[in-house]
Amino acid sequence: MIFHDWIATLHQLRQQRTPCVLITVLSERGSVPRDSGSKMIVTASDCFQTIGGGHLEYECIAMARRMLTAKQTAVHSETFSLGARLGQCCGGMTTILFEPLLQPQPQILLFGAGHVGQALVRVLATLPCHIRWIDERDNLFGAAPEGVSCCQLEDPLDAVLEAAPDSYFIIMTHDHQRDLALCEAILRRGDFRWFGVIGSQTKRDRFVYRLQGKGFSEQQLATMRCPIGLPAVTGKLPAEIAVAVAAEIISHYQAVASSEQSA
Repeated sequence: MIFHDWIATLHQLRQQRTPCVLITVLSERGSVPRDSGSKMIVTASDCFQTIGGGHLEYECIAMARRMLTAKQTAVHSETFSLGARLGQCCGGMTTILFEPLLQPQPQILLFGAGHVGQALVRVLATLPCHIRWIDERDNLFGAAPEGVSCCQLEDPLDAVLEAAPDSYFIIMTHDHQRDLALCEAILRRGDFRWFGVIGSQTKRDRFVYRLQGKGFSEQQLATMRCPIGLPAVTGKLPAEIAVAVAAEIISHYQAVASSEQSA
């Protein structure tokens, strides 16, 4: 995507819920590549607009990406001398402002587009998170909420392999064998933030027995949430289950964000 208007770029990134750093030339003295007010936007994988190119821009992009990796939230400014040390011959000086925007948001993979999945995805879509909604059937997604990525996959296990580290996995398909296969694949990854499967304590006991037979330890199996949902939110209607599951995920990612900010 190419935009000449940085405001339009930010709007697009906000819709996509993509973290970025807005870079602005605050001041300049002497000969510099771009005037005060010039802007560019940096994400983990893309850059938009320019502050003049060359080694100054290269260094600013690297700094912005370090801020994204470290999940920094504080605004930062840096003064650069555009001489031989920076590999530029302008000879002037410039001060650059770095503003982190749209902090990283939870990645949630929801497996299953049945009644509960449809109720849950409507709740999750209102939250600050990225959602992939996965089912092998192609006629159930309907009018998916804005911002939800619908993935009709012949083998939903592919989505587990492609998921980013620290993802949240919610399993509620129409097939218990499919649920079990997904649990096994997620446990073998081992790099998830949270994962849970819909069902009763009896279903959990059955899954634990089968997964122990595949070599998983008690410690690994303890990370599998089943039943899912805050216990205080009771009821068996799809909307009630959806609220309970969403509440548990919100509680988890808020606790993670709080611990990261205090670290």
